[in-house]
Amino acid sequence: MSDSPAPLADPHLVFDPVAGDGPKDVVVLGSTGSIGTQAIDLVLRNPDRFRVTGLSANGGRVGLLAEQAYRLRVRTVAVAREDVVPALREALTVQYGTSEPLPEILAGADAAAGLAASDGHTVLNGITGSIGLAPTLAALEAGRTLALANKESLIVGGPLVKALAKPGQIIPVDSEHAALFQALAVGTRADVRKLVVTASGGPFRGRSKAELADVTVEDALAHPTWAMGPVITINSATLVNKGLEVIEAHLLYDIPFDRIEVVVHPQSYVHSMVEFTDGSTLAQATPPDMRGPIAIGLGWPERVPDAAPAFDWSTASTWEFFPLDTDAFPSVGLARHVGGLGGTAPAVFNAANEECVDAFLRGALPFDGIMDTVTRVVEEHGTPGTGTSLTVPDVLEAETWARARARELTAQTTAEARA
Repeated sequence: MSDSPAPLADPHLVFDPVAGDGPKDVVVLGSTGSIGTQAIDLVLRNPDRFRVTGLSANGGRVGLLAEQAYRLRVRTVAVAREDVVPALREALTVQYGTSEPLPEILAGADAAAGLAASDGHTVLNGITGSIGLAPTLAALEAGRTLALANKESLIVGGPLVKALAKPGQIIPVDSEHAALFQALAVGTRADVRKLVVTASGGPFRGRSKAELADVTVEDALAHPTWAMGPVITINSATLVNKGLEVIEAHLLYDIPFDRIEVVVHPQSYVHSMVEFTDGSTLAQATPPDMRGPIAIGLGWPERVPDAAPAFDWSTASTWEFFPLDTDAFPSVGLARHVGGLGGTAPAVFNAANEECVDAFLRGALPFDGIMDTVTRVVEEHGTPGTGTSLTVPDVLEAETWARARARELTAQTTAEARA
């Protein structure tokens, strides 16, 4: 294993684009989402360590975005939706009044990528979905440290990301990958036997495949341990999220798929583990709270004091671990398959899933239809685009086809159900 390529995320290497004293300049992409709001909370509690210079969001919550911009006194605000610019400017005026200049406003599909390439030290990519790929590439190309919470950009554009990233430039922010990152810091790559990625099991842990046929949107959104956005929460319910994390772990740490294991841990205390060749296993554990991984992403190699709650070891608790039910939750196996194919296959998997999750949330597809449809799209796609010569147009073309085909299959499912 010591002769294999260097991993994208290596805790032993520190990429420092802007050395010097004072707070790190940080850009937060997806600032009004779950990751973004928690990151801002962390920054506001640590003004001596971090200074946010830019914020980006889709544009659905302009009031919150304007409030964040004012509290942080950012230079630039970016929104993907150009139609909300007048409302954003009005909301900013309410916050700033007439005595202070408003921040620069960027708008459009390329706004987040433009902000990611702006001056600064670290870009936190907390965007949800594969639309995060362009900002990820822009941040890397501009030489910024990338705190990566947007797993989809790595999954759909793995070879593109690997071609741009310098050693130590990516710090993972997913709780599982931040855990692996920290556990790997104590050993060498040659000492690693396998990575163990933990899964809460979602709201349907213990249910059989047949028992998943009639679950509702409300059931699927009721995650037992984590408070997340609707797409990520549904992905957790299907365990697609865990499949994506297996692909991400393979790409980040350059560990073969057959040495990446998934284990169900309902309490979500142990966020992942590394098993070493001498038989020992190191686990990273904290109460469920994303501010800890965010602090690793923004502060590494330093730790941020009191970033997140710690355990009360004087209180009794039980930690459980169970094998994954691959029959009820085939998503992890399918993810391993597309990850092994490489090329555009992961992009097809991810795009089809995003469409199917949207259809489920709209009531247009049953819960068990999500993975059935994604599987069909992946099978019909086959293996075109595999290999190392991946381009951004390849990814976009594959995603466009996968989304269209997923919508077609969803419409067929709806028509058959009504017949």
